[in-house]
Amino acid sequence: MFETLSHLALQQYWWLLVSLLGALLVFLMFVQGGQTLIYTIGKSEVERAMLVNTLGRKWEFTFTTLVTFGGAFFASFPLFYSTSFGGAYWVWMIILFAFVIQAVSYEFRSRPNNLFGSKTYEIFLFVNGLIGTILIGVAVATFFTGANFYINEMNQSHWATSLHGLEALLNLHNLTLGLTIFFLARVLGLLYFINSIDDDVLYDRSVKHLFYNAIPFVVLFLIFVVWLLLRDGFAVNNETMMVYMEPFKYWHNLLSMPIVFISLFVGVIGVLYGIVVALIRKSTNGIWFSGIGTVLTVLSLFLLAGFNNTSFYPSYADMQSSLTIENSSSSKFTLTVMSYVSLLIPFVVGYIYYAWRAINKRKIDRDEMESKEIHIY
Repeated sequence: MFETLSHLALQQYWWLLVSLLGALLVFLMFVQGGQTLIYTIGKSEVERAMLVNTLGRKWEFTFTTLVTFGGAFFASFPLFYSTSFGGAYWVWMIILFAFVIQAVSYEFRSRPNNLFGSKTYEIFLFVNGLIGTILIGVAVATFFTGANFYINEMNQSHWATSLHGLEALLNLHNLTLGLTIFFLARVLGLLYFINSIDDDVLYDRSVKHLFYNAIPFVVLFLIFVVWLLLRDGFAVNNETMMVYMEPFKYWHNLLSMPIVFISLFVGVIGVLYGIVVALIRKSTNGIWFSGIGTVLTVLSLFLLAGFNNTSFYPSYADMQSSLTIENSSSSKFTLTVMSYVSLLIPFVVGYIYYAWRAINKRKIDRDEMESKEIHIY
């Protein structure tokens, strides 16, 4: 089946899969967003324990998806992996460090007589939520704004500055997306608290802070998207494969791919609807509307970056070193074999759905935090 597809079709298929993993990762970062709100929403030790434990039920989903996202990129587009992860290593090392301390925190926070005390690990969780969301958002923004690298004739990549990726933080457009992801994660975290915790006090605080975080999220998202659609983009000549700057490139991509246009529109509406039903209708199901909307929106942005003769990882140090799905992918044989393995994805998704429902069958409450029969994070 897959062996009958062209190399380009396989490249497009794997870009779609990688984009979907990235979109799911952004949704699952509600865990990181919730971690930044532990002291904002929880005013007592019991309340903070409830917040940490409802997030603790899901943090492994986020971590696993992050690893899978990186692994899929490595296998399908190895030149991007070696260029970005090998060149912009300060950014990725900081992100990795933030996720390591998250894992340590959930493991040791409630251990009796632990060396640092629970507050230290709660601070670690806040750091993970802050750094993880902003830096991942900044890293993804470089798919549109470019990075400072060049690649020689042997496909060896070299970073053009000693900052090794940290220079991306000096770009306002990159920071806009980083802060957008930060506030989106907090919005999703609050919606998850509303959905998964049975406590009137925490519910009221979550609704209150949902409004406070939704406003900067919407403003920052609009700034990023409008800026993106109006800026010049890195286009690829379909015949010569030369990279050049095209005015309004991403707006042209949106018009050229109506399915992506519809996906982006439906996704934005879904995110906003989830927020509105939680604020106005007092619904506890806003996380599902906003979650699906988040996946569709982020998926659409990834497709805008990689499809329609566009460089998904442009270089502003040497424009012709820019990466596309065609010049950075694995061989046709490798992509074909991997495509057969990808047929297992629906079964994995089914297991995640089953595990999610089983874990969330009962909402967390104060009585559970006092139980000696249940594992407490």
